[in-house]
Amino acid sequence: MAHVLAVLAAAVLFGTTGTSQALGPEGTTPLAVGAVRLAIGGTGLAILAFALAHRHRVRAERTGAAAPTSFRALSGRGSRLRPFVLMVVTGVCLVVYQPLFFIGTERNGVAIGTVIALGSAPIMAGILEWLLTRRAPSGAWMVATALATVGVALLGFGGEASSSGHGGTDLAGLLGSLGAAASFAVIANAQRRLLDEGWDPFTVVGAMGASSAVISFLVLPFVDLSWLATPAGLAMGLWLGIATISTAYVLFTWGLSGLTAATAATLTLGEPLTASILGITVLDERLSVLAILGLVVLAAGLALLAWGSRAPRDPRPFALEG
Repeated sequence: MAHVLAVLAAAVLFGTTGTSQALGPEGTTPLAVGAVRLAIGGTGLAILAFALAHRHRVRAERTGAAAPTSFRALSGRGSRLRPFVLMVVTGVCLVVYQPLFFIGTERNGVAIGTVIALGSAPIMAGILEWLLTRRAPSGAWMVATALATVGVALLGFGGEASSSGHGGTDLAGLLGSLGAAASFAVIANAQRRLLDEGWDPFTVVGAMGASSAVISFLVLPFVDLSWLATPAGLAMGLWLGIATISTAYVLFTWGLSGLTAATAATLTLGEPLTASILGITVLDERLSVLAILGLVVLAAGLALLAWGSRAPRDPRPFALEG
């Protein structure tokens, strides 16, 4: 039960990302908010995750169990370079994800932007894995992909309801959300490859946090951070960093260690659900009838994807974009 609650809590925290940014002070930009979020959150995540990874190694040594893969255990320059590159790639993609995700929520609203990004992400991850491994996906995955595609298309045409009752989705925002989903697809596949090779999950997620933090600190001097000096700006930065990155990823990674793929996939649906509820109730976003239909169709596709993940050959979900 504790693992279920951990993943569910992480999904809820991830789901507050768009609303937190929307409630922040004026004068922010998607790039600045994303850089601050990862500079704070990535650093905290690296500290917490690497500490837990070290604890796992020590416990394995004491009990005589098989220790997780580490750089010290690898021999040869090539064997060390490849996993290092994959871990850095996850950090780069997490950095790229931030402004794209915030562009989507800024232009199309939190409910629409978040659902498009999160609904498209597992589909893109499955397509990328299919291209990389040449492994034919299941029939359930194909049907889920078709449903999710239709749902995203309906959201694209529907968008947020205007005063006249007609909706419409901003193209730049739509591309931003889809770009964020593509970034997650790369993260999920890179992390899956590392886990298959025996790497400790906390080492993998900690490396993602560390590399993303380093890149973000390099970006900070080139963005306007005046909003960070305000109480609202500081609160937003700390929440996005500590709560939605450091705490959420640690909870999610620990929770996955005790859950099946099907259970984890279902629980992660709490992220778009949280974002949609907050967008409608807190931000007073109004959705057109077409957009609501798109949400229903997309939810059906994601639910089918979660159900289909019970198959042993389906990829186990590991990372959330949030």
